[in-house]
Amino acid sequence: MTTAKIGVFDSGVGGLTVLRELYRQLPNESILYFADTARLPYGNRSQAEILQFVRQILLWMQQQGVKMAIMACNTSSALALETVRCEFDFPVLGVILPGARAAVAVGKRIGVIATPATAASNAYRRAIQEVDPKVQVWQVGCPAFVPLIEQNRINDPYTYEIAQEYLEPLLQQQIDTLVYGCTHYPHLAPILRRILPKTVTLVDPAVHVVAAAVQELDLLGLRNHQGAKPTRFGVSGCPQQFARLSVQWLGCTPAVEQVCLPVPMPLQSVPIESID
Repeated sequence: MTTAKIGVFDSGVGGLTVLRELYRQLPNESILYFADTARLPYGNRSQAEILQFVRQILLWMQQQGVKMAIMACNTSSALALETVRCEFDFPVLGVILPGARAAVAVGKRIGVIATPATAASNAYRRAIQEVDPKVQVWQVGCPAFVPLIEQNRINDPYTYEIAQEYLEPLLQQQIDTLVYGCTHYPHLAPILRRILPKTVTLVDPAVHVVAAAVQELDLLGLRNHQGAKPTRFGVSGCPQQFARLSVQWLGCTPAVEQVCLPVPMPLQSVPIESID
């Protein structure tokens, strides 16, 4: 199992921020990357939909023989992680708890920018205040960010304007730390830096979830020391579109395949009348 791949999934190119950290911190590991581009964005989906999507993706990754899966998606981590991690026989890691711990280590007035679903779940506020109840947390849902990034409109003047609008409530609270509550958002770092005071620390959970993956692999004795195989990329939507968009962050044009996800068997439920 040491040479098996690590599975990484996101709704689109956002998870490439996690992939880059895997390349940096775990250069000998082989990676299977999946982007659910046909159902992008996740941030406006219901919990039931997200849970269905995550089960399908993890089932496919199980069929590919991964030794670990990383939810490079804050929405999935917020709405599905606790449910699915006991349904599969390999470790499943999410980005929220590592990101929360990192934020508490550097700040006391923490802002979180996230998808509407992640913000509404209060997952970051709960995780941060479990670490330190004295820390103040403000969350802002940013529905336009993911579509703008996926449409390659990062340098569009409208993106700067909408970023100013989203950050204004957090600036009014004089935050000292800003958490990227979506793995797409580090792609916006140049824009956010122009708006935020220099005193605000940016926290990228991608860095910290990979650090957690390093610890987990060491604990389980699953680190690969034989060298990495080329990353395998799969998408549920258009492979060519994903390849064109991702080249600016990967530095090369990846070979991308289209994946037909399996439909998981429905979980057996206990009849309501039989519950005391």
